[in-house]
Amino acid sequence: MDIMKIRKACQPVRIIAGLALITVGIFTANPWFYLGVIPFIAGVTNFCPLCIITKKCEI
Repeated sequence: MDIMKIRKACQPVRIIAGLALITVGIFTANPWFYLGVIPFIAGVTNFCPLCIITKKCEI
């Protein structure tokens, strides 16, 4: 099975969005913003499990 990788243009966007959500979570003490870890890890590892399901992130 071929592993889906995210597009090169999406990778920095996911990293920045993830870091922004984590930062907001730290300053507001709202635990929901810690979900920013998911796009951050997807951007850093260049792998998104949701892309396998939706097949929208194909290179």
